[in-house]
Amino acid sequence: MPKVYITRREVFSAAHRLFNPDWNDEKNEDVFGKCNNYYGHGHNYTLEVVVTGEPNPETGYLLDLKILKKIIRENVISKIDHKHLNFDVEFLKGKNPTAENIAIGIWNELKGKIPSGKLYSVKIYETENNYAEYKGE
Repeated sequence: MPKVYITRREVFSAAHRLFNPDWNDEKNEDVFGKCNNYYGHGHNYTLEVVVTGEPNPETGYLLDLKILKKIIRENVISKIDHKHLNFDVEFLKGKNPTAENIAIGIWNELKGKIPSGKLYSVKIYETENNYAEYKGE
């Protein structure tokens, strides 16, 4: 049976501040620029979760997308939407909430929770033009 890839897209809004607490203000400003605003700034993020595997010959589904939607909303969106990523999101505690670290954190929240197929990638769009993708490597 051929391998397929299915994708579920979700959106959420969140605030964050990019900074390294081990650096002084000047270095944080030089490296992170306006993303280092003390009070943070927000984004309307787009999340894409891709699952891969072989479709079930009886249903034609790899995984019913309604099930994937529920898994993503329960394990990620409910924890991250309208939150400050530096303070409110347990799976990002102690991490600089870059798009890269958000993608890794979301992967870890979903790992082992996909009932059929295999988690292939997590892609997080911070803006229309900027995104990070993690494939569990």
